[in-house]
Amino acid sequence: MEENYQIETKCIQSGWKPTKGEPRVLPIYQSTTFKYDTSDQMGRLFDLEEAGYFYTRLQNPTNDAVAAKIADLEGGIAAMLTSSGQAANYFAVFNICEAGDHIVASSSLYGGTFNLLGTTLKKQGISCTFVDPDASEEELSAAFLPNTKAVIAETLSNPSLVVLDIEKFAHVAHAHGVPLIVDNTFATPINCRPFEWGADIVTHSTTKYMDGHAMAVGGCIVDSGNFDWEKYKDKYPGLTQPDESYHGIIYTQKFGKLAYIEKATAQLMRDLGSIPSPMNSFLLNVGLETLHLRVPRHCENAQKVAEYLNANDKVAWVDYPGLRDNKYHALAEKYMPNGTCGVIAFGLKGGREVSVSFMDHLKLAAIVTHVADSRTCVLHPASHTHRQMTDEQLIEAGVAPDLIRLSVGTENVKDIIADLEQALENV
Repeated sequence: MEENYQIETKCIQSGWKPTKGEPRVLPIYQSTTFKYDTSDQMGRLFDLEEAGYFYTRLQNPTNDAVAAKIADLEGGIAAMLTSSGQAANYFAVFNICEAGDHIVASSSLYGGTFNLLGTTLKKQGISCTFVDPDASEEELSAAFLPNTKAVIAETLSNPSLVVLDIEKFAHVAHAHGVPLIVDNTFATPINCRPFEWGADIVTHSTTKYMDGHAMAVGGCIVDSGNFDWEKYKDKYPGLTQPDESYHGIIYTQKFGKLAYIEKATAQLMRDLGSIPSPMNSFLLNVGLETLHLRVPRHCENAQKVAEYLNANDKVAWVDYPGLRDNKYHALAEKYMPNGTCGVIAFGLKGGREVSVSFMDHLKLAAIVTHVADSRTCVLHPASHTHRQMTDEQLIEAGVAPDLIRLSVGTENVKDIIADLEQALENV
């Protein structure tokens, strides 16, 4: 990693470091297995005595190069790619939690994450208390239990666009001796680097802005290397006590600051197998090379669209942290001074039915179960991504029944606004 490079340069140069005679562009190592000359050579890999490749479910050169790039962009020490953002969030928590443990989570989360933490993990014996991200430190602290092992939140919540007060959450988490996990999907490291504000672990759905082209589903976990697992060794036995499934290795003793990602790779990826294909990682890397160019354009377009919607008589409300009257504008200025993201949440006068009708009249913007790529798209979370939630759960998650999630693309903003205008005229 080149610590002196600016982030724009890292988007292009980090990760793959070709030597003499090697391909200039990151190759696709589309192979399940890797050959060795002797049994002992491979045995040392299985003992984690040497670094190397033997099976793509555990490690692959293409995947590792892209993970290294994302770690560099976030300012972390190591990263692991997963097959989806959901897998990244699951592994990030499950790597340090087991049956009988408890986590604290912001209630303003993507619907799939809310369900993962509140329903699926509950079936595995891991309980979750959801907290209002706007709560005071004292109120947040009251949610902690003796068996709490982690706090998880989103930098910018999907789709409600709550801006996380990272320093507040980090301070409370650390006061209770647990790490703060932050999903930085919407902001990306171009606009926010949570480690600089006290977060310990960052996750991404790389499916979104990082890929940027709606081509490849993926996820990533990045470790800052800052959380001292040994200080709380009784709380995190999976990292600080022998792993009998892997020759009795103690991850913190063998790998030091790399313990968290090494355990996630050697244990969780081995057993659960949510690995991305090398082809998908290659496509992700192509997207990362233009991340620094695309994100500012998304933000520039979204700001103009948000201002247009905010001034329209048919629009009931607009949530976009770039608007000066937004309740999170000050936090956005603090944590994301160069812009937040290209996603806008808004509702129309007339409620849920009018919002749905408006979407059906759009021509340029497509109704898709996706967000944060170069094409403008739109979704009604209450009918789509959050469909499994009751109205009470929707409100708890910060998702109004009439909320429209508009992901502003990188097209000409005049065309985007013209499309919105003609659709509004039809409702």
